[in-house]
Amino acid sequence: MNYLDLTIKEIHEALLEGKTNPVELTKEALKRAKENEDNAFEMIIEEDALKKAEELSKLPVPKDNYLFGIPYIAKDNFSTKGYETTASSNILNGYVPLFDATVIKLLNEAGAILIAKSTLDELAMGGTGTSGHKGITYNPWDKSHTRLVGGSSCGSAAAVSDAIVPFALGSDTGDSVRKPASYAGLVGFKPTWGLVSRFGLFPFAPSLDHVAYFTRSVFDSALATELLSKHDDNDSTSSYKERPNYLDLNSSVEGKKIAVINGIYKTIQDKKVIEDFDKNIEFLKKNGAKVDFIDVDTDLLKAIYPSYIVISCAEATSNDANLDGIKFGPNYGGKTYSEVMFNARTKGFSALIKRRFVIGSYALMRENQEEVFLRAQRARHLIVNTFNKIFETYDAVYCPAAPNIAPLINKSSENINEDFMIADNWLAIGNFGGYPSITLPIGLENDMPFGANLMCKPFDEVNLFNIALKIEEGTGLKNLNYPAYAKKEGK
Repeated sequence: MNYLDLTIKEIHEALLEGKTNPVELTKEALKRAKENEDNAFEMIIEEDALKKAEELSKLPVPKDNYLFGIPYIAKDNFSTKGYETTASSNILNGYVPLFDATVIKLLNEAGAILIAKSTLDELAMGGTGTSGHKGITYNPWDKSHTRLVGGSSCGSAAAVSDAIVPFALGSDTGDSVRKPASYAGLVGFKPTWGLVSRFGLFPFAPSLDHVAYFTRSVFDSALATELLSKHDDNDSTSSYKERPNYLDLNSSVEGKKIAVINGIYKTIQDKKVIEDFDKNIEFLKKNGAKVDFIDVDTDLLKAIYPSYIVISCAEATSNDANLDGIKFGPNYGGKTYSEVMFNARTKGFSALIKRRFVIGSYALMRENQEEVFLRAQRARHLIVNTFNKIFETYDAVYCPAAPNIAPLINKSSENINEDFMIADNWLAIGNFGGYPSITLPIGLENDMPFGANLMCKPFDEVNLFNIALKIEEGTGLKNLNYPAYAKKEGK
């Protein structure tokens, strides 16, 4: 029995029954990680993982601690004490943190076993999984290595999709967990901004950044939230709001009001995506939900991507100013501070990062702030106000997470139009407003998965999980992963 092919809840039950133990799980996870050919890892943590697994195997399995003995992976922009943490950037090669991120600390205390750090788009900027310093991370569902898994949390997505682990940490600034979840057939969840501590997560754009994670079931996302949603004094944005029991779920959608945004739905040109989404809508209606297709100002939807780019690049330019070859990063020499910084940043950053910093610097220049940066902030404000009003009437917004299955790596972007940009980037609304948001698989096309996304008002995670559980019930795609699918289909 390959227990890593199961969900966290199912593995936990196997641990309680003595059918497996942390050592067996960890050895199998490490074996799978070493055999992986998708370029998913920055480093594998073998010795310490096995040592911890051996210690845990001597202890009784706590009945209510679902993460005990569970191997997991962390995106390489989470600070890990004693382990190199590079954010897949050459400028951080050799950087070894002196402390653990809060979420790493909570997972370690719960008995979860960190087996590897995963690849990402450099400094978490990008949505393709192609810009990290170790090259392209591939989609496990496409063994020809011609399709993207998405980014920036590419390695974590690949690892969970390939059943190396049942759970992996990522970060989500625009859609960096929820879009790869669609491409890889996973559940990708981003909680309310401030619910889970970001202390120890390398900042990209703090007003948009969220700790997020991949699982293969809605319930597994809920149990991870139950563990990680603690107030943290080390994070000045950590909410003091009382947390409910995120595992008190019933999957009922009776009387729930769900909105589908016409301006997003109508820009999806993939007929199979629409067909399976429509089937799921009908399933929700049959189970008592009221689903309305509503209009949102198209100009606002078109403003999502440019507003996101301006705001995120501006914040990133400020946050990463310390990567100068002195405070952080390799020192390539120079007679002045400016020369040292110029040499370090020229050699340490990829072309994509340099472009982002140029955009951010331009937006923040005094003469440009009114026309560029403040204009983007006003657009963000209008978008958030619009969706806040929607949430006054509706329990959730539900739309396809992406316009298609995972795209080809070398696909030309010359013919991408405004409609495509809406469908491809609308998930950033969840970051603009700090809304809880979950992507889950709803179908497959040519043996490639695709998903839909559900979004609720802030701190409404229990409602979100309940509706998502019903969606999962309707699709029958709980615990979707490539090894199990390939075995079933004889591939």
